[in-house]
Amino acid sequence: MEKIRLGILFSRLRLEEKLLFQAAQRRRDVELLPIDSRELILGLDEHPQIDVLLDREISQSRALYALQIFEDSGVITVNSCEATRIGGDKLLTSKVLHDAGVPTPAVKVTFTKESALAAIEELGYPVVLKPVDGSWGRLMAKIEDRTSAEAILEHKAHLSSYYHSVFYLQEYIEKPDRDIRAYVIGDETVGAAYRVSSHWLTNAARGGWTVPCKVTPELNDLCLRAARAVGGQALAVDLMETPNGLTVHEVNCAMEFKASMAVIDVSIPDLLMDYCVRVAHSKKKESVAHA
Repeated sequence: MEKIRLGILFSRLRLEEKLLFQAAQRRRDVELLPIDSRELILGLDEHPQIDVLLDREISQSRALYALQIFEDSGVITVNSCEATRIGGDKLLTSKVLHDAGVPTPAVKVTFTKESALAAIEELGYPVVLKPVDGSWGRLMAKIEDRTSAEAILEHKAHLSSYYHSVFYLQEYIEKPDRDIRAYVIGDETVGAAYRVSSHWLTNAARGGWTVPCKVTPELNDLCLRAARAVGGQALAVDLMETPNGLTVHEVNCAMEFKASMAVIDVSIPDLLMDYCVRVAHSKKKESVAHA
């Protein structure tokens, strides 16, 4: 049996990456090639000897450049460079979800603190201010009134990062003390978990905990629509429950799943391996058919 040469791009070995390595090493049809971005050297005429690259890089900039070069050399990447670019930018994610008709919170974007204040008052208090990049609930603020808006916007305006010159404002959704993280691999929502917290932020990194969540037809349909809008093959979709049904507020490409593993009855690492092998074999068959 010809082995699929699977590269896993990473720079930090978290529990998820260790489990993915173990899942790959258990398979007789996979040759695992760990690719540490801290040691990676790529030329513009690179032809890496791998069939498929699974992106687990925590740095968005490293991931985008590496994925682009690998894709240009003919390697299948999971996710694609374009999906990673969109999924790693909250504004771009909101735009593609909106354009695809996927329920998602209202968003306004501005480029000065003055226009941001005007936009906040158009949306109405409370409102959520988020960085367009980033994860784990960092640098997010729930703005309750004009006084706090002025203080938070003044602080943000003096942060040095390019991304902080963009004011991404999202309507605040009244929801239960939980949201939903669902996992899409290929054309299936393979599992989901409620993330529960007494704080308005439910991220596991901020102290949230997980309980089981059934994948209903409504949840599956919405997650697949969100994945198609972003263009990804393996994604975590974050949703909130509202009186009018579910709404998607974020999509994550290099999905984290350790907090959900105890309450999801499938192995996400093994399913990711299955998917990577499947798409690699599919491409090989296409290449033979066109030879």
